[in-house]
Amino acid sequence: MKNRIYSYAIPTFIAACLIILFSCNKNKDDAPTLSGLISERSSLTTLNTAVIKGGLVSKLNGTDQLTLLAPTNDAFTAAGITTAVLESLSSNDVSNILYYHVIPSKILAAGMPVGPNAKVLTFNGDSVFVTNNSNGVFVNGIKVSEADILASNGVMHTLSTGVLRPAPGNLLVTAAANGLDSMVKALNFASNEAGGDPSLLISISNDLLTVFVPSNEAFTALLANLGLTDITQIPMPTLIAVIKYHAVQGRFFSSDLTNGNLTMASGGVTTIALPSGATSVATISGFGNGTNTANIIKLNIVGRNGVIHVIDKVLIPN
Repeated sequence: MKNRIYSYAIPTFIAACLIILFSCNKNKDDAPTLSGLISERSSLTTLNTAVIKGGLVSKLNGTDQLTLLAPTNDAFTAAGITTAVLESLSSNDVSNILYYHVIPSKILAAGMPVGPNAKVLTFNGDSVFVTNNSNGVFVNGIKVSEADILASNGVMHTLSTGVLRPAPGNLLVTAAANGLDSMVKALNFASNEAGGDPSLLISISNDLLTVFVPSNEAFTALLANLGLTDITQIPMPTLIAVIKYHAVQGRFFSSDLTNGNLTMASGGVTTIALPSGATSVATISGFGNGTNTANIIKLNIVGRNGVIHVIDKVLIPN
């Protein structure tokens, strides 16, 4: 009788183990690919549209282990990239943007480099800059909003406040590519005309810098206050001093900024005030601006040799 019980129990036990093992393997095999994760999430519909247009479906469905930095619908909106904008871009342009969000290996949040701003190569050979600290994981200053979403072919981390954009060139080229024409004009004039400082163009093209670039409207307002109509009418020594007062040595994304004084490349000092309470934007104050502080209206524009933050007023030195 006892042997008979064993004869039934052992095969039953083995069968149960096989079922469990099969179920585990099936669950693993059935895990969605990165493309599948995107398509099943309502918060990633804009990204899904971009993936289809950019021709990345097969890549994100493949077997290579990848890390996808996935902008949510809110991130695309914050970056001003609507469905209509996507439709206006070429497939190649969309592909270039998306591949800047793909790292050609699987990296969980805990495995992201500490940094600050450690260089990580993306699929298209460009670099993103990663900081991993007690406040979270930041890529080009943008915080990962949800980490470690596992796929069969890698891992996805979502970004909800911005879209990563590859650098179009050095900081001068990047300023021009982002429509910051007044600063570009000021730099060219102050570098090339009589009495100018040629090192200005050399520095912004080659040195590792963070530049707080005034918008075109900010320069227009400054000229009006000075009773002038053109940047070239600003006395050369004043223009050179003002330009130098907008740059900081080193790469500082928004995630690197702290409250307090900031020493500029010129040796002058500005004051940074980060958002708190009802305040929704960071500000920067030139010592010559009095209480007329500048809002930082656009953050983390990446150039080959640094980063640009756009401000709505021209900073005035002491």
